[in-house]
Amino acid sequence: MTAVGQKQLQLHYDKPAANWEQTLPLGNGRLGMMPTSGITDDQITLNDITLWSGSPQDANNYDAYKKLPQIKELLLAGKNVDAQTLIDKDFVCKGPGSGGKQWGCFQTLGNLNLKFDYGNAYASAYTNYYRRLSLNKAIATATYKLGNTTYTREYFTSFSGDVDVVRLTVDKPGKLNLSIGMDRPERFTTTTKGSILQMEGRLNNGTDGNGMQYIANAKVKQTGGTLTAEGNMLVVKRATSVVIYLSATTDFRDPDFKALMARNLSAAMQKPYAQLKQEHIAKFQKSFNRVNIDLGKANDTETTDQRLISFHNNPDADKLLPVLFYQFGRYLNICSTRVGLLPPNLQGLWANQTQTPWNGDYHLDVNVQMNQFPVEVSNLSELNLPLVELVRGLVKPGERTARAYYNADGWVAHVITNVWGWTEPGESASWGITKAGSGWLCSNLWDHYAFTNDQAYLKSIYPILKGSAQFYNSILVKDPKSGYMVTIPSSSPENSFMMPDGSGRHASICIGATIDNQIMRELFANVITASETLGIDPGFRTQLKKRLTEIPPAGIISKDGRIQEWLEDYQEVEPTHRHISHLYGVYPASEITADGTPKLAEAARKTLNVRGDDGPSWSIAYKLLFWARLHDGNRAFKLFHELMKPVTSTGINYTAGGGIYPNMLSAGPPFQIDGNFGGEAGIAEMLIQSHEGYINLLPAIPDCWKAQGSVQGLKARGNFTVNFAWKNGKVTSYQITSPQAKNVKVKVNGKFEIINSRKSLS
Repeated sequence: MTAVGQKQLQLHYDKPAANWEQTLPLGNGRLGMMPTSGITDDQITLNDITLWSGSPQDANNYDAYKKLPQIKELLLAGKNVDAQTLIDKDFVCKGPGSGGKQWGCFQTLGNLNLKFDYGNAYASAYTNYYRRLSLNKAIATATYKLGNTTYTREYFTSFSGDVDVVRLTVDKPGKLNLSIGMDRPERFTTTTKGSILQMEGRLNNGTDGNGMQYIANAKVKQTGGTLTAEGNMLVVKRATSVVIYLSATTDFRDPDFKALMARNLSAAMQKPYAQLKQEHIAKFQKSFNRVNIDLGKANDTETTDQRLISFHNNPDADKLLPVLFYQFGRYLNICSTRVGLLPPNLQGLWANQTQTPWNGDYHLDVNVQMNQFPVEVSNLSELNLPLVELVRGLVKPGERTARAYYNADGWVAHVITNVWGWTEPGESASWGITKAGSGWLCSNLWDHYAFTNDQAYLKSIYPILKGSAQFYNSILVKDPKSGYMVTIPSSSPENSFMMPDGSGRHASICIGATIDNQIMRELFANVITASETLGIDPGFRTQLKKRLTEIPPAGIISKDGRIQEWLEDYQEVEPTHRHISHLYGVYPASEITADGTPKLAEAARKTLNVRGDDGPSWSIAYKLLFWARLHDGNRAFKLFHELMKPVTSTGINYTAGGGIYPNMLSAGPPFQIDGNFGGEAGIAEMLIQSHEGYINLLPAIPDCWKAQGSVQGLKARGNFTVNFAWKNGKVTSYQITSPQAKNVKVKVNGKFEIINSRKSLS
């Protein structure tokens, strides 16, 4: 198998970024930066994954559970609108919820501003401009010529040194003249202290204004010329090379953050630039180089923005663009989180505003989960752990919420959360009462065990899984009409239905929404397996086994042949709604499969056909995943083509029109990173699946990829690493390794084989 060349795994452009959606994302899991690489002005957006406004709060309504009997009575009587009105009045969070200042927001750290002085030369006369991002090295560069001088810039966020680094060079001595400043839209002070440029401040906590503190220091090493401080800027004159080191920290979980900032800055500056750069590349590549995919010829002569347009016009002509997008997703995975910190939020690590869209938070009805969808199969398993710790932090507040609203055991989280441990319902019944969030999060936690077989990890997460199962188990009520045990109140995330009484009214609140049933089936089965594996909790295990016979099935087929979204066969208000929550059983769960439940699989296809192929980027990516799971490679590729639609709009979009920005970040619009990660997971799912108890090679390969290709390093459940190659749509060779050699069932070219995996060398 031949590896895809480094040159081919690059984003490249022939002009500076005209706006933020054209800048190139760099990150080391904590710090991020996105440079415009302009000729006279280079505005470099800065980020820290931990920088949040707001503060912990208790917005539980501790009298809410008293209204639960009345809510149940109304729903069982078919009075959904009245039940929803009551919920809006007495069963949501106290206060403004996610619209309030105390709830908080992920914010940009600010900007590092470089202003260049070329003397009498006209900056507009530059030539030979080239800007690129190397996915293999996590380094961005820009180069251009002005007169007879070539200017070069190099940017990286150090994986080894935990600082931002910018290197400026010229090929003619003494030609570098620039000023260096830092700012942000609010709550900052910039000063110079000797040769140090410093920005510091604190965000609004929503109470007394004294929220999270941050600090960023920049220092410069130059060759030739002079360095002086002028006001709140550093000024470099007549230099030949300049290296800017920027260290930033916050007091999130670290009262000694200023000392950490200073240590990081000092340690980085003690190393020669070449050594710091090489150590950064080596550490990054330990993760990135685990996977290689080759689908055939590339069209990498065009700039990336033009290439996206060409692909939209003729997707068959560029076999490498899906590989580039997939590896860009892995690049973003690695750059946006690290073990011991926070998982990527709605914008990953990158934001250029103090009020990011949807607070840049963690939406629990698909979005944060989609951020994690690709990490296991893409051989980045450790990057699931930050989410695990975020969820672990929700258990205690989630227990309070479970008691306050449902008088229930265990813990619950609803639709949204933040770094402050929010588990309460949202501020509106129409979306905020959905309580699938905690169960869905447990699916991500289970995936890490399924892919690693790490029993020590399973033991550590068992209380989380059990607590979530206890909650759902303790709130079930018998529906007299169907006889099923169901969740009350329930809702299908962010969607609504017409009341069947002909009144024209619509509601979101119901009993036993399909996603609740699918999540419970998956969660209960996983807790049963964990209990058996660990040899604990036989009594609770027995309870859950009984519950699995009492709750609704994974899917009920409606009279028109689709999967019902609700227990009742309601008419949707919006048939093409962006959420497709009732297909949770197709993905990420494995309750509905192409081979195992063919009638439900066909109903899922009809569901998707009615929903349509357009939507925000994350919704398109989710549909891609569904079609891959249903083994329709050509339809999955059609969705990928839709996902790659060039977009420039940045306004908030809830319906059609999602796609991709010139810098290959996904456009909801606005930018939401889940579209990148969902698309990445979808490509992997087209090439390999392992959710049905065996490894399936090329389960959903589209016709345009069949000629030939190869994969190295993808993961399958059971802790298997898989390499394989194909020609004319048929696997020609494959190799499966694992830490310990063991038997594994594999589906190859439509036939099952039992093989013994080879013991991996490392």
